[in-house]
Amino acid sequence: MRNYFPVSAALLTILALPLAACQSNTEAGAATGAAGGALTGAVIGGPVGAVVGGVAGAAVGGALTAEESNRVRTYVVAQRRPTMRVTDEVAIGQPLPPRVRLYPVPQSVGLRSPYSYTIVNDQTVLVDPQTRTVVQVIE
Repeated sequence: MRNYFPVSAALLTILALPLAACQSNTEAGAATGAAGGALTGAVIGGPVGAVVGGVAGAAVGGALTAEESNRVRTYVVAQRRPTMRVTDEVAIGQPLPPRVRLYPVPQSVGLRSPYSYTIVNDQTVLVDPQTRTVVQVIE
């Protein structure tokens, strides 16, 4: 008799995270992402997986809207800041090294929260200026 649990869990994981990331409303996206991540985590890892999945899902669902990302991208391109090279992988939820210089995103860009940005390994990275934590990597 075959065990279909691993296949079902993998399929649920593949479907839940991209759906959470496609939310256009940031607050709803965070809530949906948290719920989807918690469900996926619970299926795969039980109660501990639910907690970890909920936090990861909220981070994925709580990113900027597409319009906000476009405004940030347009602003950053016009600023022509140099790229910083780091050996560590740039990941959402992880802090950037202290040597990486952050630049403020002005209020005129129209974001709801005050963020900073930097260019790391040729990628635009949106950062929480208080914690230096990566919020989003803007394509």
